[in-house]
Amino acid sequence: MKSELARLVRFSGSYLGTAAAFSLAINLLYLAGPLYMLQVYDRVVPSGSELTLLMLTLALLMAYLALAGLDTVRARLLTRASVRLDQRAAPRVMKAIVDHPASAGGARSQLLRDFDHLRQFIGGAGIHALFDLPWAPVYIVVIGMLHWTLGVFALGCGVLLILTALVNERLVRAPLADANAAAARNYSFTEMSLRNAEAIRAMGMMDGLLQRWSHDRHRTLERQVVASDRAATVQGAMKFLRLSMQSVILGLGAWLVIERNVTGGAMFAASLLLGRALQPVEQIVGSWRTLVSVRGAWRRLDELFRVSVAGAPTVTLPRPAGHLAVEELTFVAPGSTRPLLRGVSFDLQPGEVLGVIGPSGAGKSTLARQLVGVLAPSAGAVRLDGADIGPWARGTLGQHVGYLPQDIELFADTAAANISRFRPGDDAAIIRAARMAGVHDLILRLRHGYDTQVGEGGEVLSGGYRQRLALARAVYGDPSLVVLDEPSSNLDADGDAALADCIRGLKQRGATVVLISHCPGTIGLADKLLVLREGTVVLFGPRADVMRRLSPGPKLQPVRLA
Repeated sequence: MKSELARLVRFSGSYLGTAAAFSLAINLLYLAGPLYMLQVYDRVVPSGSELTLLMLTLALLMAYLALAGLDTVRARLLTRASVRLDQRAAPRVMKAIVDHPASAGGARSQLLRDFDHLRQFIGGAGIHALFDLPWAPVYIVVIGMLHWTLGVFALGCGVLLILTALVNERLVRAPLADANAAAARNYSFTEMSLRNAEAIRAMGMMDGLLQRWSHDRHRTLERQVVASDRAATVQGAMKFLRLSMQSVILGLGAWLVIERNVTGGAMFAASLLLGRALQPVEQIVGSWRTLVSVRGAWRRLDELFRVSVAGAPTVTLPRPAGHLAVEELTFVAPGSTRPLLRGVSFDLQPGEVLGVIGPSGAGKSTLARQLVGVLAPSAGAVRLDGADIGPWARGTLGQHVGYLPQDIELFADTAAANISRFRPGDDAAIIRAARMAGVHDLILRLRHGYDTQVGEGGEVLSGGYRQRLALARAVYGDPSLVVLDEPSSNLDADGDAALADCIRGLKQRGATVVLISHCPGTIGLADKLLVLREGTVVLFGPRADVMRRLSPGPKLQPVRLA
């Protein structure tokens, strides 16, 4: 069964197939040179016919002109194949990268670089040698038609060069793999450093950070140098072999001419044909680093698609009322054996507000990510109006869910685009969400109002502005379920008041709200409280009952209040 990546590449098959057909014509036209040499030495020189020489020369020039035209068209076809691949596959790659768990490690943007590397290879000159390589046996067969001795020699030369290429693969595979792994770690660390640039500058961490950053960088360069040195040695040996083979076959042809087994034209034609047969092999070895890099990119992309399987079309469910049911929810992070959540269960009716409290590391943020479908549970289920949100199409479910994560990330676009979640817009809905989050008047004070570019991560805004803008994004489109993770962490008194008004407004509209907070004023808006400790539900029930049980007293045992 073909992988999804192979199927996506196959959508460019018409271009690639046509390029392969052009390769057939190009390689047949390459026979024009040896045939011209054969005819000149075997017919023109003995006969002294100038007219024949003129006609053969004109025919050769026409063949070369056609060859150059076909080669140009093939290059253009491959460029368009890469463009078509990008149009078809790039959105799927981006979606898979977004769905890719951050815990998988490595720089996720490296995966997009992998795709660009693959696309550029398809549209570049390196792939031409792969198209020409299958025709090398044709040239060897033609050489054999001149004389079997020449054919056997050419076949032996081809086998020797292929063995040399395999030796090259064996020598450079390990250092290149090490270099690529170190480069991926370096890119990941670079991304992390850029996200924490302010902390680095504020605390004078640059010297130590550069030392840590340079470790993988130096490892990459060291292994690349080893691979390049080995490849250069093999490539030099291959060039020696190819040039020697072309000369030796000329000598072998001369011996056959002396023995009157072949003509002088066949001698020169065999040398040209052998050079053309061996050229793609030498080109492939010369660009071996590129081929290994493309192979690694293909492997990583293929694995990415296997992890993030494209969902089949599903039945579009109606807008949920907001009934949230969590059933024996358990989550174990990849690579760990300790559950972050264990058997969490609770039930909320539309319009109810749940406050989630507990010490640091209790699993509150993990629960929030489970409720919005960012993380898939290891066991149990999260249901919205009875439907498991796991298989629910993300594009559809997302329209009914609002989420304010603890770590706020805004996009380098306008305030309006951030609020509207980049959906082509209903300006009234954008303003309604901003008013609900209490940020409308603040946005109007910006230089260009709703059209103000907020910068990467919202860098032109203060922390409170960013949090309230993200709150407006969470409530955009009147979602049925809203999950707020520490929504007041950057807010002042006015911001807290605006947040309280927003939660009341959501409740009046019948939205179910899950609120993770330590702020007493915010928790006071909750109808129910859920107390987590070490990933386990300690208490769940009406707020007043839970607060009464949380008053100083004996150590709490897990209890579910009616």
